[in-house]
Amino acid sequence: MTTTASPQPSRALSFDRAAAQYAAARPNYPDALFDAVEDLAGRPLRGARALDVGAGTGIATRRLLDRGARVVAVEPGPGMAAQLRRDLPDVPLVQGDGNRLPFATASADLITYAQSWHWTDPARSAAEARRVLRPGGTLALWWNVADSTVPWIGAQEERLVRFFGVEPGKLGRGIAHGSATQGRALPPDLDFTYRRVPWTRSVPLATHLDNLGSHSAFLTTDDEAARGFLAEERALLLAEFPDGTVEEAYVVELHAAVR
Repeated sequence: MTTTASPQPSRALSFDRAAAQYAAARPNYPDALFDAVEDLAGRPLRGARALDVGAGTGIATRRLLDRGARVVAVEPGPGMAAQLRRDLPDVPLVQGDGNRLPFATASADLITYAQSWHWTDPARSAAEARRVLRPGGTLALWWNVADSTVPWIGAQEERLVRFFGVEPGKLGRGIAHGSATQGRALPPDLDFTYRRVPWTRSVPLATHLDNLGSHSAFLTTDDEAARGFLAEERALLLAEFPDGTVEEAYVVELHAAVR
């Protein structure tokens, strides 16, 4: 698989302007995901020396901690890092990204990228992961992908495609719809195993709209246009969910490779 250039820093750091919204509205991850990570790694998360790269506001960091991992969060964005510090004040936090990990060779049992691998240069990040992982350590990449086989989610995806003017199936990088691996080059010299973990959550309509609005595609588009789209979306979804509670459906797409 060919590699791609890393995204523009301005887009990769666009989340800083919406860090609190991101922390409050973005979906979490189900227990079954971490069961799958343990299964593919061949070891429990408890006691594992883990680096959560592109940690954002710490959504995955917290789940890894809950499973007993010894986690260091790695985040390039100052706004996102500040939110993580507020939410998880006791977690070691390092400013950096996957292209140049500020850690010693063979020092980690697990390196995770939750929603963040596509913001790196895949070739550089893969080389850094191989360097920092101990022999037998695991690189785990995953994305929460909205399940477009659910009719209302599929209809929303069609509206997003029209609004952003992209080809169907290429919303994954910005909106959490479509294939998680679309545009996300995996290192060809690592033997990845792929797992799909379906799950659902029920949230207030406002949370669903805040989740949409926290994606980089919205954060880097015209504010007035974004507000207009989300207002129309609110009206359409109230017709679908008159009680104001949205039933979101996801598939976590997990790729894991043991060094």
